Amino acid sequence: MPILIGLVVLVGLLCTLDLILTVGVIKRLREQSDELARMGRGPTASLTKGDEVLAFETATTEGERLSREQLADGTAVAFFSPDCPACREKTPAFLEYARTAPGGRGRVVAVVVGEPDEAAAYAAELAPVAQVVVEEQGGPMSLAFAVIGFPAVLQVARDGKGTLVVTTDNLDLDRVGTATVVPA
Repeated sequence: MPILIGLVVLVGLLCTLDLILTVGVIKRLREQSDELARMGRGPTASLTKGDEVLAFETATTEGERLSREQLADGTAVAFFSPDCPACREKTPAFLEYARTAPGGRGRVVAVVVGEPDEAAAYAAELAPVAQVVVEEQGGPMSLAFAVIGFPAVLQVARDGKGTLVVTTDNLDLDRVGTATVVPA
């Protein structure tokens, strides 16, 4: 009987070690994928310049309806996740950009993707300067913008046919107050 208990404990420890290593590998793969996307290689974190934004309908944290048709030319749309370290690093620059964005709060949308409890504090931080949408992974805006990585900061406008497209797929938040609407 003691041998059986020892074997069960050993198998449990091996499974725990395997789980820890697997989580580490997954974390490292996500970091590498984000680095490749930033360098312009590998899978992109969201739609890229010239891609059409798909139709969506959702509500802001203030209960206002938000859809593709309501996004004005030059609207900045940012996607953040509460458990994303890179998102935390980019948040101060985004907040500063949003405070000085042409068109004000009406032309800035922040989408917090995650569990509602985790996203609430993040959403409250963004609410004074942006229209905020909280949604779970695979929500309507994430699907419309094909977001698979965080953070993603885009700018949209209508092209010559009136279709809403991404005009900037990596909005430069370091140039606060200098971002301009780029026609498609």
